Amino acid sequence: MIKDVVTIDEEATVKEAVELMNKHEIGCLVAMKKEKPSGILTERDLLRRVLGKSKDPENTKVSKVMSKPIVVGKPKMEVEEAVRLMFKMKIKKLPVVEKGRLLGLITLTDLVRFQPQMISIIKKLSINELTPKRMKKVVDYYIA
Repeated sequence: MIKDVVTIDEEATVKEAVELMNKHEIGCLVAMKKEKPSGILTERDLLRRVLGKSKDPENTKVSKVMSKPIVVGKPKMEVEEAVRLMFKMKIKKLPVVEKGRLLGLITLTDLVRFQPQMISIIKKLSINELTPKRMKKVVDYYIA
């Protein structure tokens, strides 16, 4: 789990979000409202909901284009349970939250890269369940 998660206020502009993502060389930000996670802004969100719809990044709020409601994991959940949730919800990034407080972030890529036992779990899931399209590239690259 990544513990130093970069966040942004959901009322910030998309331009500010992109600048923050570029500064930290990351692919997502957890959006916050009153110090609680309210959504997640990913590169895909930017492509689909900003560029794809020709929205002005300087005048578009993160809250208007982020993925919500936010899907979260719990700190004590088993790794396999987290991966199952990610497959079920078709997401590659899972914020870890306890009592409304953001504790960290798990990504599918990090799980595969740093957890060798995950390869067998993900392989089993990808055989038994249809691999979500947005996850297929990561699964095929690391598992195949």
